[in-house]
Amino acid sequence: MPTVAEQMVATLRASGVRRVYGIPGDSLNGFTDALRKDGGIRWVLVRHEEAAAFAAAADAAVTGELAVAAGSCGPGNLHLINGLYDANRSRVPVLAIAAHIPTAEIGTGYFQETHPQDLFREASVYTEYVAHPSQMPHVLEIAMRTAVERQGVAVVVIPGDVALADAVTDRAAAIRASHSVVVPAANEIDRAAMLLNEGQRVTILAGAGCAGAHDEVLAVAEALGAPVVHALRGKEFIEYDNPYDVGMTGLLGFASGYRAMENADTVLMLGTDFPYRQFYPEHATTIQVDIRGEQLGRRHPLELGLVGTVKDTATALLPLLERKTDRSHLEDSRDHYRRTRAKLDELATPSKRDAPIHPQYLARLVDQHAAADAVFIPDVGSPVVWAARYLTMNGRRRLIGSFTHGSMANALPHAVGVQAAFPERQVVALAGDGGLGMLLGELITLTQNKLPVKLVVFNNSSLNFVELEMKAAGFINYGTELVNPNFAEVARAMGIHAVRVEHSEDLPDAVRDVLAHDGPALLDVVTERHELSMPPAINAEQVKGFTLYAIRTVMSGRGDELIDLAKANLRQLF
Repeated sequence: MPTVAEQMVATLRASGVRRVYGIPGDSLNGFTDALRKDGGIRWVLVRHEEAAAFAAAADAAVTGELAVAAGSCGPGNLHLINGLYDANRSRVPVLAIAAHIPTAEIGTGYFQETHPQDLFREASVYTEYVAHPSQMPHVLEIAMRTAVERQGVAVVVIPGDVALADAVTDRAAAIRASHSVVVPAANEIDRAAMLLNEGQRVTILAGAGCAGAHDEVLAVAEALGAPVVHALRGKEFIEYDNPYDVGMTGLLGFASGYRAMENADTVLMLGTDFPYRQFYPEHATTIQVDIRGEQLGRRHPLELGLVGTVKDTATALLPLLERKTDRSHLEDSRDHYRRTRAKLDELATPSKRDAPIHPQYLARLVDQHAAADAVFIPDVGSPVVWAARYLTMNGRRRLIGSFTHGSMANALPHAVGVQAAFPERQVVALAGDGGLGMLLGELITLTQNKLPVKLVVFNNSSLNFVELEMKAAGFINYGTELVNPNFAEVARAMGIHAVRVEHSEDLPDAVRDVLAHDGPALLDVVTERHELSMPPAINAEQVKGFTLYAIRTVMSGRGDELIDLAKANLRQLF
């Protein structure tokens, strides 16, 4: 009989798993040795288990298949938790193998003892402890099945001695996700059509659930004369080849997306869990379509909630919709979008010789020179803003990130997972200097695993988005300044091709050079620290906050900071 660990590896391979991300340890030896003997699954060694979990999350996001991360007992698997939270909240299928201390020592306060089955429960859709070989492979199969069917994280906690024990069977089942068509009942489709036909100004809010439903959503938009606003996670699926697109709403969005929502008397939410309540119109009739019934009405009161996939629900709904002849809401929204887009494009321009580079200009150049099927991965913070506003989707490009969990330092480890899954595809990580510094060791992961990730660093020597939040709330910036190394020199010391740019005129050639390099490459760009990423609508509290910030900054003797802020953003006000 094989060992339990060998049986686990055989089950993973039979189920299509081709990579496992992690760091070895004594409690994990049975599993890693089984991987070595099998030879069919690649062990991707990272430098921090958090990066392993992020990498697995990104692997699952771009392949749609189960991805695996592993950590040794105690601190080893605890490091997985943040990345697993990200995977679980992004609803991608990930299996975590959490090794445990020897069975006989559990409950004694032994070296590195934790209770992982309790600790992982909030970051997963399934967590179970394997105390005896007789539980396997049944627990593993349930875990894998739960991960792929519920699109989340499953954790198998297993002591090292159990992994090395003889298995009770040599069964190695192939676990694959099922695919279903889910459509609301006919009477609910009828009611939805009635509400939409009655609406005079319908706006569609499209999210990640619109994946694979691009044409169906556009057909509904055409019938309803509806502008299409997208949430951030819906951008890659709905923005391209879309004459009804009016941009994004929310804190990172466009004024045009915000206006199209505010002016609507009827909102059709398609596959989105858009979280910001203040961006929903207060008095509009709202209809929501989601595959998960528990999501309905969670963010905003509904007139009607429908459980179904967007593609199939839209297909069922379309024949019942009356084509609206009054297109004024659509045309007003599109006109506003054209003006908003033009204003944003005006900001993506070179700086004067001695001024720091505008981050909008950097994002625009990356967009222009990246491959037609590039995968973009922005760090949480200001890189997400520039990605949302300046990266162009085309149906082949992907845009992934920690958009729901919102963790710093996601860009580089996410890029590890995507590049490991697709070695020949261009992967562009848009890193903040704070995020890169947090998991800087993963640069070595790129060279060790020969992963040709392209890393673009928005280096503004600050936790820039945090500073913006402080300003908006009326606080003086404090504790946010970063004393950074020359990231290009650091990267070169690790064997990575790297370029540092401090002046706008040098940037186009540097972007082309880094993106075209055959191997891992890093572009370290000194960007404007005081650039404001203006929200689509500024409320009274934000105005009050900025006023308090200005008064307190002057009174604290830091008035020069206000001058720098005004110089950097004067062009945004006119």
